[in-house]
Amino acid sequence: MSDFIYLASQSPRRSQLLDQIGVAHQLLLAGPDEDAESLEAVHGAEAPAVYVARVTGLKLDAAMQRLKGQGLPAAPVLCADTTVCLGREIFGKPVDQAHAVRMLQRLSGQSHRVLTAVAVQKASQREATVCESWVRFAPMSAAHIRAYVGTGEPMGKAGAYGVQGRAAAHILQIRGSYSGIMGLPLFETAALLRKLGVRF
Repeated sequence: MSDFIYLASQSPRRSQLLDQIGVAHQLLLAGPDEDAESLEAVHGAEAPAVYVARVTGLKLDAAMQRLKGQGLPAAPVLCADTTVCLGREIFGKPVDQAHAVRMLQRLSGQSHRVLTAVAVQKASQREATVCESWVRFAPMSAAHIRAYVGTGEPMGKAGAYGVQGRAAAHILQIRGSYSGIMGLPLFETAALLRKLGVRF
């Protein structure tokens, strides 16, 4: 049994979501010598679910090496990755404001999928899952999109929006896991942690 886990994610939302279900955790973040962004590169015409599971597995591999290298106390390590996709097209994080505007123009008035992969490892045992949800945006005017992008909220977020932020004013319908759309599906995460004997 384990009383805490390591969260290998810079996302404050994932940390807040673990707090919400009472999972004690410490951050295990990539150092300046690690190229964490390169792990998120898309390989050819990869299916979104395959992509997000592969990236999460790579992040977990890197985190396990980090744990070993730093000589930290043993505990399960959790990684997650979220991707937004329209059909088979993967929407990553916008590189600049103009890119964020283009993404939101594509998502406006459309339903899209949000896929969040979660992987947890304790010693040699690894458990993983992918949670699929759907989000439908109402049609957004160019002025609405520019105003939203101007808040800075879309930067650093897959698909150029945060469901828990100001984008909610434009979201018509959600199907699936709200916490999964935020970045960590709590029901699925809890099930994985229980398999590894984490107490919470």
